Amino acid sequence: MANYVIVTGASKGLGLAICQQAAEQGFGVIGIAKTLTESFKALQQANPELMHFHPADLADLDSLSELCKQLIKQYGRPYALVNNAAAGHDGVLATMPNSAIEHLLQLNIQAPILLCKYLVRSMLLNRKGRIINISSIIAKTGFNGLSVYAASKAALEGFSHSLAREVGKAGITVNCVAPGYMQTDMTSSLQGDKLESVKRRSPLGKLATVEDAAAMVVYLLSDKALAITGTVMTVDAGSTA
Repeated sequence: MANYVIVTGASKGLGLAICQQAAEQGFGVIGIAKTLTESFKALQQANPELMHFHPADLADLDSLSELCKQLIKQYGRPYALVNNAAAGHDGVLATMPNSAIEHLLQLNIQAPILLCKYLVRSMLLNRKGRIINISSIIAKTGFNGLSVYAASKAALEGFSHSLAREVGKAGITVNCVAPGYMQTDMTSSLQGDKLESVKRRSPLGKLATVEDAAAMVVYLLSDKALAITGTVMTVDAGSTA
């Protein structure tokens, strides 16, 4: 499958929107998530030639090397990797269980680093490629109850800046997309007054949607973004302006 994109956390929310828009642009898509949802199945049925699914628990770090080998063996060398899968355990640090901290850091930062490690080798051989890591505006703004999540996203941005310098000469770009607050499962606790106050802070008077953030990812996958690397593209309806 030529020019295929691997998308983690593909079964719902932003990951699903990225898969849909990438397929609309003619990319082959391999969606990775713990479980196959009805929404992803519907995408597969609409794009049977382009859309594939592999179940995986990305927090199981020891399994990632084998997963990447399997994908390359089955589909060939990937064109792009979109690290979207993340956990956002909401809770005050003082009372957060160590196991929750460990899981969040494994999924949000260690897994993307290892997936980049195993898949960038193929991109180096191809002398082209795209790595897009999904960050969050919280990496810079902070948010009450999301200190570990913020730390993981800030780490992902720092990692991306440096990796961009390592692989740029091989024609590989590495960028982050940092969405603002979007109405997804992860922000379901932000309902009512909290959500309205976030909307009011935006110059546009609304939240960015998952489709808005996915459109930025697909732009970075395109040839139009050849000269963009080592940066963070913010999609937040202006809330951090």
